[in-house]
Amino acid sequence: MPATTATTPHINPQGAPIAETVLLPGDPLRAKFIAETYLEDVVQFNAVRNMLGFTGTFQGHEVSVMGSGMGIPSISLYAYELIHFFGAKKLVRVGSCGSLQKDLGLYEVIIAQGACTDSDFVSQYGLPGHYAPIGSFRLIKDTVERADAAGITTHVGNILSADVFYNHDSSVNDKWAAMGVLGVEMESAGLYSVAAEAGVEAMGIFTVSDNIVTGEKTTADERQTAFTTMMELALPLAAI
Repeated sequence: MPATTATTPHINPQGAPIAETVLLPGDPLRAKFIAETYLEDVVQFNAVRNMLGFTGTFQGHEVSVMGSGMGIPSISLYAYELIHFFGAKKLVRVGSCGSLQKDLGLYEVIIAQGACTDSDFVSQYGLPGHYAPIGSFRLIKDTVERADAAGITTHVGNILSADVFYNHDSSVNDKWAAMGVLGVEMESAGLYSVAAEAGVEAMGIFTVSDNIVTGEKTTADERQTAFTTMMELALPLAAI
């Protein structure tokens, strides 16, 4: 892996390499867990603001993993820099989400075909209508085929990238659920938009951490280290 000479205010590799495939968990400690658990020949490429980033190999293919923080402003900033300054070509969000559907239980895997949002992020592009942020069909197809072959159930569909965690309007989740939206998180619409404008690929894969309908939820420790199925489905994307 060649050394990285570029630097930005938010990513300072100090010569460490960054791969073309980057996994983006929101939690930097989840990035550390993925690197320590799955990657070989690991080097750390970022510690600015404790947003940890690592590069190594998975089954012989170069892959990086880096925390992205919470919300569209945070992930879009890191995605932009990874693409335009460090040459990232495939960006895969590996995160948790809240299920908006009663029959989607804890630990089930959702792949975001599309990402609805209540954010105004896309307005910066000055488009003459309402842009629909979608994931890379190639990455989604490859992931679903491998999951099917391994007997792993995935749910592919629309998710919501919300700007508000504690919404004053308690009816919003019911309205999105009624439109068939599978789950809610806070980043993918921004990631998909930045990737689309740059002509690169992006995908979001999620583990259900809580069910907003039933009230079931996982612990913080489980969210950091127990969501291994989505990690193991995402990592092989470095090979395609």
